[in-house]
Amino acid sequence: MDKQITKIQKDTKFLKIYSALITVVLVLMVFKVLFNDPNQLSDVIRVQGIIVEDANGKERILIGSPVPFASNRVRTDTSRVKELWGGIFPPKYMTYYKGYNNDNYGIVILDSAGFDRIAIGSPVPDPNIGKRVGPSTGFLINDNKGFERSGYGILEVDGKNRVVLGLDNDNGTEGLSLAIFEDGTSGIIMNSKNRSIFLGKADSTNWYTKDQVPFNGLLINDEKGTVIKLNSSTKVEITSNKK
Repeated sequence: MDKQITKIQKDTKFLKIYSALITVVLVLMVFKVLFNDPNQLSDVIRVQGIIVEDANGKERILIGSPVPFASNRVRTDTSRVKELWGGIFPPKYMTYYKGYNNDNYGIVILDSAGFDRIAIGSPVPDPNIGKRVGPSTGFLINDNKGFERSGYGILEVDGKNRVVLGLDNDNGTEGLSLAIFEDGTSGIIMNSKNRSIFLGKADSTNWYTKDQVPFNGLLINDEKGTVIKLNSSTKVEITSNKK
C-alpha cells in the first residue's frame, strides 16, 4: 500500500510539472500573437474557401477559388432555377442553362433567398440569361430576382480586351453601357426594346455601324428599321431598312 501511495504521489507531481510547462508554453504563444509586431508576422493562412453564415444559419458570403458550394445558392440548384426562371424563358432555357458558368473566383454575396446579389472576381459568373462573349474580370450587381442589373469588367474577346460599364434592364438585357470594344469602337450605347442609340466613334470596320467608313457621331435605330445617322464627316443621313 505504501508503495502504491508513493507511486501515486510521484505521478501526481509529474502531472503538475507537465501541466505547468504546457500552461507556460500556451501563455507565451498567446503573448506572441497579441503583442508581436505585425510587420514581422510571416504566417500565412491557406484555404480554398470560406463561408460566412447569418444568424439563421444561411450562407450569405462565399469566398474562394472558386467560391465553395452553398446549399442555399439558387444558381447551383437546378430545381430552383427551373422553378424561378424556367417559366420566364423559352422551353429550351434549362438546356442552355447547363452551359452557363456559375463559378466565381473571388467573392459572392447572397441574399436570404439565395440569389447572387454581388459578385467580385476573375472570372465572375455568367448572367442567368446567357453566356458572356468571353471571361470577365470585375464586379456585378444583381437584383432581388437574380437578374444582372449593373456591372463593370474587362472581357477577353478573341484574345483582345473589351472594357464595359453597364446598366441593365429589369429582364437582364443591356439598357445603357459605356464601352471600349476590341475593334476600336468606343462610346455610349442605349437600348430600349427595338430601339437603340449609339454615341461615339468607330473605325471603318466595326460590329455596330456596319459601314466601311470611319464614324464619329450619333446613330439611332428605331423599331421601324429607320436609321438616323449624324456623322461628323457627313451630313445627316436618314435611311430605312423596312421592306
